[in-house]
Amino acid sequence: MLSAPDTAQKPWQDPAATPQIVIDQVSKSYESVPAVNGVSLRIYKGEMFALVGGSGCGKTTLLRMLAGFTDPTSGRITIDDADMANVPPHERPVNMMFQSYALFPHMSVEKNVGYGLRRLKIPEQERQQRIRDALDMVQLGSLGGRKPHQLSGGQRQRVALARALIRRPKVLLLDEPLSALDKKLREQTQFELMNIQYKVGITFVIVTHDQEEAMALSTRIAVMDRGRVIQVGTPAEIYEFPQNRFVANFVGSTNFFESIVTGCEAGRATVHCADLAADFVVQADGGFAPGQSVCLAVRPEKIRLSKALVAEAGRNCVKGVVWELGYLGQHSIYRVKTAAGKVIVVSAQNHRRTAEWAIDWSDEVYASWDADAGVLLKG
Repeated sequence: MLSAPDTAQKPWQDPAATPQIVIDQVSKSYESVPAVNGVSLRIYKGEMFALVGGSGCGKTTLLRMLAGFTDPTSGRITIDDADMANVPPHERPVNMMFQSYALFPHMSVEKNVGYGLRRLKIPEQERQQRIRDALDMVQLGSLGGRKPHQLSGGQRQRVALARALIRRPKVLLLDEPLSALDKKLREQTQFELMNIQYKVGITFVIVTHDQEEAMALSTRIAVMDRGRVIQVGTPAEIYEFPQNRFVANFVGSTNFFESIVTGCEAGRATVHCADLAADFVVQADGGFAPGQSVCLAVRPEKIRLSKALVAEAGRNCVKGVVWELGYLGQHSIYRVKTAAGKVIVVSAQNHRRTAEWAIDWSDEVYASWDADAGVLLKG
């Protein structure tokens, strides 16, 4: 028997839970051009909440309004029930880690980390202990005497993080925190960032254009486009159940098949795709009617290639020819051209260690996927 969801770990599922950050119908315009347009969000204590979207979608503007560097044109922001209107940045219970890290080159690591304590009236002994604790937290305790130019990119990133956390803010805002790192170091630092966030237990709001980074780091994601929030959900909800074409296209890769609904029954719909000259069965929970125009979205990794016809009940199948092929190490990308001229993109894991292709250029193949592998999108 399935158990009830753990609302202590997912407070957004608990109607009685109180959000730590409330963004209520917030807008920001520059010379009548909206950068953020009527955004409402509820963010809970201890979340790693990500704002993602293309350049100019409004995610950084929204982060700056949370920090107090930019004032909303309209709307309201509260943190722990306190209205942030007219509260200057240095008096807000937040701190911000900038994309450039903004370390002082003439200061040691210790002085950079302790810079945020300069206005606090605390004993020197406590100040030094907090600096040591912050450096130990990011595993830089032995490098306190170095200057920023003597550190690697990943180490500078951790110095900036320690400096942002040393004042023990209620909320930490991170603007593209890993963008300056190379791919391997970025992946390693993602896990370090998650571990630190778990240890300190404060709320992180992170802005990134990297969908994979957002998927790896966050408890929930808000996808933005042209100043609006298009969808909010867990990484799995955003990826597996996009609510519209923009989200499906922005997060990951997707095949789109324009279709017409030809039949509906309990939990399923049948659609006809003229581009593929084929009918497909799709798992659907209602909301569709015969004759309705829809878009069938299928992720490349949900599709299986074979040289033999797949005749399994409830499995969709299309015949084609391998038109293009790319070997990417752990997986390969196939572009399969169907008889109707439509190209289907397929991602296949390379399970076997071999230099020989199981499926090669110009091979005739069958691309198949289960009824629950695709998502029907309206419009």
